[in-house]
Amino acid sequence: MPQELLFCYNVGCGQKYNPDENKEDSCTHHPGQPVFHDAYKGWGCCNKKTTDFTEFLNIRGCTKSFHSNIAPPEPERQVVDKSTKDEVIVVKPPTQTSLERPPFESPLTELKPSIAASLKQQIEGIVKLGSSANEIPGDGIPPIGTSCKNGGCKVLYEGVRSIDDQCIHHPGFPVFHEGMKFWSCCVRRTSDFNVFLEQAGCSTGKHVWFKKQDKSGVSCRYDWHQTGNFTVVSVFAKKYDPVKSVVKVNPIRLVINLYFPETEDCFNLDVELGGVVNVAECSAQMLGTKVEVKLRKAEPAAWKNLCISRGVGDTQSTPSSESSSSTATLESRVDAVDLSDL
Repeated sequence: MPQELLFCYNVGCGQKYNPDENKEDSCTHHPGQPVFHDAYKGWGCCNKKTTDFTEFLNIRGCTKSFHSNIAPPEPERQVVDKSTKDEVIVVKPPTQTSLERPPFESPLTELKPSIAASLKQQIEGIVKLGSSANEIPGDGIPPIGTSCKNGGCKVLYEGVRSIDDQCIHHPGFPVFHEGMKFWSCCVRRTSDFNVFLEQAGCSTGKHVWFKKQDKSGVSCRYDWHQTGNFTVVSVFAKKYDPVKSVVKVNPIRLVINLYFPETEDCFNLDVELGGVVNVAECSAQMLGTKVEVKLRKAEPAAWKNLCISRGVGDTQSTPSSESSSSTATLESRVDAVDLSDL
C-alpha cells in the first residue's frame, strides 16, 4: 500500500512529500517573515525584494531542511465587546500648564549684541562726513557743487544764478517691482537700471538744495518667526549707530531703540511678548541690513502672535497692521531712498 503524502507547511515550499523520503535537504523554504515596506515585498531572512507581488510569491527559498507537516498557529481573533459599541471616546491633547507671566514693568536687561563689520563701515563713512553735512548754512546759500535733492535732477549748485534755474525732476518716488524700475509719477518702466537713472523728469519746479529734516521718527519694517525653542525678531534698517542703539528684554517685554546719525532720529519698538522668554539665553546681532534678536522660549510652545496688545495706550503697530498701512506712509518710506547709495 503506497504511503500517504503529507503537505509541507514551511513558508515558500507548499509541496507534498513522502515522510519516508524526508531528508535534511528535501525542503527549500524561507525561515523568516515576509516584509512589506515602501511598495517593496521581500523576505527578512534573505533580503530579496521586489515590487511585483507575483514575483514575490515566486522567490525561491533560501534555506534547506526537513519538510514539516505542522501547521503554524493561527493569529488570535480580537473579541469585540458589542455592549460598548455606542461608547464615545473623546481624545484630548495633553493639557499644558502655562508659566506665570511676570509684571510688564519688570527690570529690563540690556543685551550685548555682536556687531557686523559691514555695519561698522557704514557708520565710519557717516561719522567722517559729520553732522554739518545736513545742516543749512546761516545765509541759506548752499556750497558750490551741492547737488539738487529732487528725484531725477542732477544739477549742481554753481552760484546764485542756479537758484532761479528751472528744475526738471520726478515728484514721485522710485518703484522696484518684479525686475522693473520706474517712477511712480510717470510710470515709464524699464528693466535696465542705468536707463532708469537717466530718465528725464516729468515735472518742473524749483531746485531743492537741502534735505528736509523730518523729526517725526523713523519707520522701520520688522518681522518675526519661531522654532520649537526660539522666537527670532528682525528689524530691517541700515546706517544705524550700534553704539547708541540698544536692545533690552525682560521675560515678557522687548525694547529696541535704533539711532540714525544721518537724520539724528530714532526708531523705537516696545512690545509685550506673546510668550515668556529666558532672558539669560537671549542674544542680539546688529548687521548691515537688520537687527536680529533671538529670544529663548521659557517653555517649548508655539506663540500665536509676537506681541500682545496693551489696550488704548499701546501705540506700537504689529507687523500685520504695518503691512496694511496707507499709501501715504508707503510713499514717505520709499521717498527716503537715497539713489546715491546704489
